[in-house]
Order: sequence, then structure tokens, then C-alpha cells
Amino acid sequence: MSEQDANNGAATPAAGTDNAAANGPVFTVEKIYLKDVSFEAPGAPQVFNEQGQPQLQMNLNQKVQRLGDTAFEVALGVTLTCTIGEKTAYLAEVQQAGVFQLAGFSDQQLDVMLGTHCPTVLYPYARQVIGDLIQSGGFPPFLLQPLNFEALYAEGLRQRAQQQAGQQQGGNDLADAETAGNA
Repeated sequence: MSEQDANNGAATPAAGTDNAAANGPVFTVEKIYLKDVSFEAPGAPQVFNEQGQPQLQMNLNQKVQRLGDTAFEVALGVTLTCTIGEKTAYLAEVQQAGVFQLAGFSDQQLDVMLGTHCPTVLYPYARQVIGDLIQSGGFPPFLLQPLNFEALYAEGLRQRAQQQAGQQQGGNDLADAETAGNA
């Protein structure tokens, strides 16, 4: 018996068709890839003889691009700079990216998923690449510590709320100053 006959003449949806409304939200990882990578050791080979405590600075950034109705590219950028004294020992930059399918989420839920879940999936790959670059550059092995992207996302929301409150307060002060000047 064919699928059409089994469903009283109604054709069944093809596999992979968006059934988010019937089945709830859908989150899938379609592809994970290395989008960009860079490693510099500007003071090599002299930097290998430098004495002192290395200082590490890590910067994170994230870019989200909508590829379709439910497809998104998320690129997690990790930059690690190591200095010894005033000299840069190395600079490692990685953009780890992925294509994700997200369907059936409200706008707020979608923002949370893109800001927390997707980078959580990508970060271990970026950690591995950074560690490999540093070791291949002749430096001792280094593994970045795990990150809590939910806490980072919440902190970003808090900072944006403070900025908006400050801008509104600044706008009110300006309006009050203009009113006082016209009195």
C-alpha cells in the first residue's frame, strides 16, 4: 500500500519538511566549519627566550546571518593575545562557524538560541583550533577554559538595558534643559 493510500488520499510531507507547528520547535546543526584562522608570532624566535609571566587576553564576538526562513549562519570569533612584558608572544584568531536550522521559536526564543545555544555548540571546535595553533607555533600547550554562554548572553542583555536607560535619561535631561532655558 502506498503512503498516499494509507493516509486516505492525502500525501504525507516529505522528510525534512518544516513541521515545527505540529512537533514543537526544531533545532538542528547542518554544518560546522572553520571560516577564518590566523596565527602570528611577531617576535619569533627571540620571544622563545623571553623571561616573565605571560599575560593572556581573550576577545569573543559573534555574527549571525539569516540564510533562509529557518537557516542561520553563526560565526563565533575568538581572539587570544599573549604578551610577555611589552612584547606580543603570539596572536591567534579563529572564526568557527556553523549553519543551524531553527524553526518554531518565538522571536525572543530565537534570539536566545542564536546567542547561547549556537555558540555553545561552536566553542569546543574553536578551543581545539586555538590550542592546536598555539602548540604548532612552538608555544606550550594551552586549552581555553569552558565558557557559560547563557551568563554572557544575560550580561549582554543587562548592559544593553543599562545603555538604553542611560540614553533615555540623557534625552530627558536635554528636554529639561531646553524647557528651563525657555522659561
